[in-house]
Amino acid sequence: MSPREAIAFVEQHGIVLEAARGPVPSLAKAIAGEPIRGSWWGHPKSREIFRAVRAVSESPDVLVCKLINDKVTYVHRRVWPALIKLAPRFDKKRLAKVWDEHTKSGAHVSRRIPFPRWVPEDVMKEAKALSIQEAERVLAAVLPWKPFNTGRKRRTPRHS
Repeated sequence: MSPREAIAFVEQHGIVLEAARGPVPSLAKAIAGEPIRGSWWGHPKSREIFRAVRAVSESPDVLVCKLINDKVTYVHRRVWPALIKLAPRFDKKRLAKVWDEHTKSGAHVSRRIPFPRWVPEDVMKEAKALSIQEAERVLAAVLPWKPFNTGRKRRTPRHS
């Protein structure tokens, strides 16, 4: 899968996990063509997975967050308005934009921009104009479970 195809995969599915198993497709599994046991770094297609992950993570049309089970989740811009409209149903930490930076010493440092500071103004306007019912319809097409903000971690069914 080329980097361009990886971004198209995220666009098609709307919400995709980087590598974890869960209720939505996994980018790493799609590239590998099989479930991955352990870290994808040890898989024969790890270089292809790395290139795809990097392209998706750097795309301005993809939010990298920890929406599903506190795992790296890619959300395509086409579903941002619906996600923003229904944001009160999610833990705000799960909607933060996240990324890792490499320091000069080689260490990885996790960074985040809290929700809603990362949301572009045009997307915020689109979300405000969207009805709750339409937002639910959009998210229902990409999330097989209903999001509720219960204040506790929600384990979700795994995607096969």
